[in-house]
Amino acid sequence: MKNWQKLTLTFMIAIIAIILDFGFKQPTMTRVLVTIAGAILAISMFIEMIKTLRSGRYGVDLLAIIAIISTLVIGQYWASLIIIVMLVGGESLEDYAAHRASRELHKLLENSPTFAHKKVGDSYEDTPIDAIEIDDVFLVKASEVVPIDGVVLEGDSWFDESSLTGESEPVTKAIGDDVLSGSINGETAVLIQASKKASDSQYQKIVQLVKESEATPAQFVRLADRYAVPFTIVSLLIAGAAWLISGDMTRFAEVLVVASPCPLILAAPIAFVGGMSRSSRNGLLVKNGTTIEKLSLAKTVAFDKTGTLTTGILQVKSITPEKTEHSEDDLLQIAAALEIGSNHILAKSLVKLATEKDLALLAVADLRESTGLGLSGVIDNKTYRIGRANFANAEDEKVNGTAVFISEDDVFIGKILFEDKIRPESQHVIERLKAQDVQHILMLTGDNQKTAELVAGELGITEMHAGLMPSEKIGILKELPETHRPMVMVGDGVNDAPALALSDVGIALGASGSTVASESADVVVLRNDLNLVPESIKISRETMKVAKEAVLIGIFICIALMLIASTGILPAIIGALLQEVIDTVSILYALKALKDRK
Repeated sequence: MKNWQKLTLTFMIAIIAIILDFGFKQPTMTRVLVTIAGAILAISMFIEMIKTLRSGRYGVDLLAIIAIISTLVIGQYWASLIIIVMLVGGESLEDYAAHRASRELHKLLENSPTFAHKKVGDSYEDTPIDAIEIDDVFLVKASEVVPIDGVVLEGDSWFDESSLTGESEPVTKAIGDDVLSGSINGETAVLIQASKKASDSQYQKIVQLVKESEATPAQFVRLADRYAVPFTIVSLLIAGAAWLISGDMTRFAEVLVVASPCPLILAAPIAFVGGMSRSSRNGLLVKNGTTIEKLSLAKTVAFDKTGTLTTGILQVKSITPEKTEHSEDDLLQIAAALEIGSNHILAKSLVKLATEKDLALLAVADLRESTGLGLSGVIDNKTYRIGRANFANAEDEKVNGTAVFISEDDVFIGKILFEDKIRPESQHVIERLKAQDVQHILMLTGDNQKTAELVAGELGITEMHAGLMPSEKIGILKELPETHRPMVMVGDGVNDAPALALSDVGIALGASGSTVASESADVVVLRNDLNLVPESIKISRETMKVAKEAVLIGIFICIALMLIASTGILPAIIGALLQEVIDTVSILYALKALKDRK
């Protein structure tokens, strides 16, 4: 039975008990009803306690069980009922905090390709990808996701592999080149021969990695459980001493009534819900209270590069004319005119920059595309080409990044270089994390070594790993020593999903990132602002401070009341009602977690 169902049933039992006792004057029936309900709850809590202890963890269940049983034994069933209501209410509240957002992978599975256009004779049939065998030939149309790993058999096109490798630059594939499932085809249909079965292909491996990572979450001791053992020992010592000295078991029960661990059960979850609500107001979706605990203790933060520390969008870095008769604006104007009808990622960047500069749109005649090479067209009776170096009669020089080359009547006239720019806030984010005493900051990326070194160097990140596939990112995170944990992973793409799921806390940039990454993460950044990463740690630390203070306030008041109850001047029913006062004080203090602080 779920906790909210238990809570509903408990309230129903409480209402029936009130009607029986005060309406029909049937205290015996009321006692029987509450005793049965209390016994059932105590037994279920005992079973859960055994499971918890066998898993190597401990909690506050023992004290609650003893408090319920002892009050029932001495006939204080109303005190027992009050304890039951508060315990089940606390568990329901904790469930609400834990299940505030789903971590299911249904969106990943929905977006995963399920069919391939298999070539059968001279036609194509939509075939489930599980039925595609190695060496089968299938068609991938423009803008479609490649369903299975394979080799290009016919045609040329560019492919966006950023969701898999983190590499922001589109990759041109020609006959004989390998193509990864999950990459997105550009503008031209291609025939691909399957080199693997669907279950062994890259995209399906990512799906499986996420499932495995979520199935083996890191163990973590909750705040309430850390206080449980000492509080239980102190409570039992005071209750036992009161019984031993007085010789009256009633004293034992009276002490334990005020010692019921409701502040532990209620204060921390309420503070966490408050912290989660505060996070939501600040553009952060935190999926459970345990995440707040881990974030507050974060010792390592690992970043993906593309789309996380950088914008993930290739932008014009420089325009270099080869001839003095052409200015930078001339080259940009020619490039934009040729590329305006193209859906290529570089074309969009060129046209956008030309528009921002208010450059006039030139008329182009006889516009043609040479797949995998570039575009050509006639402007003012001159033939221009834009694309690869050899297509524009330029020397195939090595450039640091992505570039297009331009020729006029077969004479090379200049090149345009692109870059994936670092986010303007990235530098400040790294500085804030260092100021928060985050001991280790590293970058994990599928991008090439040289580009990764440039970004890491500019941001002051000393530990960097480049050229990684998703499984390799997981390998690095698994090798982190315990002294570097809790560990936070920040990413935005499909390729980050397994690492986000495996890490102690996964933070996904959900505003511009992959739905898959958001589903796998513990925290989703709802605004396109990396500053919210250190902000999430700040909010978590402040929330934990309030939660600890609320718990300690409740514990100290409980101990004071236990000492009073041990003298015998505090009846069990009064103790149970005073316990509600303690709960109220703890709850009101825990609600401080809702408030923003400068």
